[in-house]
Amino acid sequence: MNAKITLAKEFKTGEIDKRLYGSFIEHLGRAVYGGIYEPGHPAADENGFRTDVIELVKELNVPIVRYPGGNFVSGYNWEDGVGDVALRPKRLDLAWGTTEPNTFGTNEFMNWCKKANTECMMAVNLGTRGADEARNLVEYMNHKGDSAWADLRKSHGYNEPWNVKLWCLGNEMDGRWQMGAKTAVDYGKLANEASKMMKWTDPSIETVLCGSSSRNSPTFGEWEAQSLEIAYDSIDYVSLHQYYDNRSGDTASFLAKTLELEEFIYSVICVCDYVKAKKRSKKTINLSFDEWNVWYHSNNAPYDKWSMAPNLLEDIYNFEDALLIGSMLITFLKHADRIKIGCLAQLVNVIAPIFTKTGGGIFKQTIFYPFEHVSNFGRGVALNPIVECQKYDCKEFTDVPYIDCIATYDEEKEEVTVFAVNKSQDDGAVLDINFMDFEGFKPFEFISMDGFDKNAENSFESSPVQPHNNALPEFDCGRMTAQIKPFSWNVIRLKK
Repeated sequence: MNAKITLAKEFKTGEIDKRLYGSFIEHLGRAVYGGIYEPGHPAADENGFRTDVIELVKELNVPIVRYPGGNFVSGYNWEDGVGDVALRPKRLDLAWGTTEPNTFGTNEFMNWCKKANTECMMAVNLGTRGADEARNLVEYMNHKGDSAWADLRKSHGYNEPWNVKLWCLGNEMDGRWQMGAKTAVDYGKLANEASKMMKWTDPSIETVLCGSSSRNSPTFGEWEAQSLEIAYDSIDYVSLHQYYDNRSGDTASFLAKTLELEEFIYSVICVCDYVKAKKRSKKTINLSFDEWNVWYHSNNAPYDKWSMAPNLLEDIYNFEDALLIGSMLITFLKHADRIKIGCLAQLVNVIAPIFTKTGGGIFKQTIFYPFEHVSNFGRGVALNPIVECQKYDCKEFTDVPYIDCIATYDEEKEEVTVFAVNKSQDDGAVLDINFMDFEGFKPFEFISMDGFDKNAENSFESSPVQPHNNALPEFDCGRMTAQIKPFSWNVIRLKK
């Protein structure tokens, strides 16, 4: 199989916002307790943070982490998680049917962010609470001067403000499973007032409006249009959430889900621009894809209701999951002009690239590696290549390109990176890449993940699914010939 790819600096899709490579920590399962926070663990520091987790988070180079939810935030009283730990109440979390001890809260998370070289994307509760509590939290987190909530923060030992710049206005507020679920109009009004008051408290922040909980929501499209029309002037982004599964075992259709993802992204962009046109606004609303992943392996795992930090949603990922994650990242980069924020959900243990044993070890899941590669090498601007390759039909889709491909150009480092997924389970491919105006650039690294069974997994005992380096592709006069394996993830790096 042959694929012809043409690249040029003029094929710029958009500047890549580093926040595209964010992640997510929710008070859910062992994401916090037993994940990022485990006092008494051999690898725990003086704050109870697992340093082995922090090391892997740094390898992923995650610039922002959404917190504290997720469904959890719609019933969360942020005041429960600050101040003297001994005085904090235990609460029933109705979102997941567990007990929240509140021994880890807002300031602990902000301290963890500093240790992990990341920033916080804070979510406020617009389910059971409202605009007043939201602006109070902004004051607690960001106000430097003397005021009731800033003084409370100082009394907790944090004299300097945290200066959190990105705020989610609730979570999946259209979902019937959500505490305080609302209609689009009711939510739009509340989000508008909350965002307005939060920005009056700190004009430097940005806010994210909740979009539909998924593309399959019965109100999808209409929800975005109605809530945006009300809150357009006061917010900065609209959120998208999407998880994929392969319950049917149809790998060809599973890897073709990126076609559906493309349609989802285009649809939300169209709604945003429709409202912009209707309001005759000069302001453009961009997208925050703040929940995305593969999720289905652990959906029905039993646990004891009202227990603390049970083993919830602990998917063990296989190799085909890693390939879809790579293709989803490629899709996001194709829309780098409008998708400015992304959060792989989640970061540790709960549908996550990092998996730990409480009291024990840690390993990198298969999906760790494509995310690590794109987060570290996919910086600068996205270049949308012209790709000519064979296509296939499957049960759910037709005309699916075998090759998913994107390139990034980091002008400061004078580096170009080509990311490519070969979805064919049987045939390798020869990539004939024409670099039209990259004079002086030559390949210096060729990384791939290939040769694994689609169901291959990593574990505490063994981690066979890992990337490896290859011989450099042939390169002459701006043309590169790279041979990639069947069913593979590929990263080719060039430098001037």
